[in-house]
Amino acid sequence: MSRRKPLKTKNYPHCMRLVVTRDTLAELAPPPGAPQPEIMGREEIDRLLPPGVVHQGIGLRAEPLPEQDLTSLLAASGPDAIFVILDRANDPHNVGAVLRSAAAFGAMAVILPRDHAPSVTGTLAKAASGALELVPLVMVTNLARALDEMKEANVWCVGLAGEADKPLDAIDLKGRVALLVGAEGAGLRRLTREACDFLARLPTDGPVADLNMSNAAAIALYEATRQRRAAKTG
Repeated sequence: MSRRKPLKTKNYPHCMRLVVTRDTLAELAPPPGAPQPEIMGREEIDRLLPPGVVHQGIGLRAEPLPEQDLTSLLAASGPDAIFVILDRANDPHNVGAVLRSAAAFGAMAVILPRDHAPSVTGTLAKAASGALELVPLVMVTNLARALDEMKEANVWCVGLAGEADKPLDAIDLKGRVALLVGAEGAGLRRLTREACDFLARLPTDGPVADLNMSNAAAIALYEATRQRRAAKTG
């Protein structure tokens, strides 16, 4: 969007500019404290936003979310923290969907290697459906070093691999655990796989053996939370 002096408010200090069509404004009024909306035609909003963005008659310019630090997150995490690590995550839709599942199942963070991850754009944020502001998205420079740091913090690293001997439900996922998910087909990189404490497979029985990253992450998160609930209920 075009440059403009930031407009900050008490309730929404990170929001700087809000543009809407007249029809959209009539249907969905901004909450009190949001930036004063600017009425524009749909074509004008098209020109402000990146090509191909589906804006539905509304656009908001906001400050970037602050970068999260893995060391600080580990220090703040509890004894039952769940982390999700994505290896070879190239599709922003997949990352957004994983963030949404992470929010639904109470994961502490989603972690990606900086050189093998999509940028945090509106496409990713839209796929996350609000989860981007709820679950920290942590970019690490070196995934192997990040895994070593997590292990030193007593986090068990469990990687999903189709060739693993044990199914996921045979692995103890209680306590501090990181669930590592690779790209569909390619899976985890060799060094990432070797850094895992355990490898587990999803027990698929149908003709399609591989699931995409977001589906695999959602199943793994469900299994981790299922085990926690079962332990609490005895």
